[in-house]
Amino acid sequence: MAAGTRFAYRQLGGGGGVPLVLLNHWGANLDNFDPSIVEALAADRPVFAFDYRGVGASGGEAPLTVSAMADDMLAAIDVLGLDTIDLMGFSLGGFVAQDMVLKRPALVRRLILTGTGPAGGTGIDKVGSVSWPLIVKGMLTFRDPKMFLFFTASKPSRRAAQAFLARLKARKVDRDAAVTPKVFLRQLKAITAWGAQSAQDLGAIRQPVLVANGDHDIMVPSENSRDLARRIPGAELVLYPDAGHGGIFQYHELFADRAIAFLDT
Repeated sequence: MAAGTRFAYRQLGGGGGVPLVLLNHWGANLDNFDPSIVEALAADRPVFAFDYRGVGASGGEAPLTVSAMADDMLAAIDVLGLDTIDLMGFSLGGFVAQDMVLKRPALVRRLILTGTGPAGGTGIDKVGSVSWPLIVKGMLTFRDPKMFLFFTASKPSRRAAQAFLARLKARKVDRDAAVTPKVFLRQLKAITAWGAQSAQDLGAIRQPVLVANGDHDIMVPSENSRDLARRIPGAELVLYPDAGHGGIFQYHELFADRAIAFLDT
């Protein structure tokens, strides 16, 4: 229980490493974290994956701002007694992670930002208009919309999409509660507001930062990853070729190796 709400989370791994907190994308619950990446990261460190307020098995109503999500996650981390963490956010989770590190810099040792962008970033306020047609396409073709939203149209990328979607179905028991349409719409309002708000002072981030994305992200355009790397002092940038928003899932083994090397430095 934190900030008056019961938050759902999963803890994996162990050992003496710095705990890694994972924050996920729009409309995602605990079952949307790529198990291949999570299991690799958890081999030598404790990993905590969270549901936001109102998402999956977490209580309450989904916030309408990234700032409120960040406050919730900070409160949940405090209740768990984690005084130093590494932090990784994908897409919406990357927005939340940036806000968290700016609000509580002493908490975060290292930061990984994937498939994401800064407040006021290019095209972020257009996520809904870009996504809805592809969501409808997924429904009409009986395919998961993530195939169209997260991956390119090339054959290698589509094969990677199928493999990724199969990994998400691997868990057969203790699956998280489904995300409701209301949560989906409320989170989109938060994303749109993030895209429209004033830029934050990313130069204030002094932690080592790894930025990763595909080079053809249509949801949070890849230019935003380049922008993050330019504006955050000393940030490392990885752009995977022929890959979209889900570049880290398409190249899950390479990304996991890069993230582990970054966290272990």
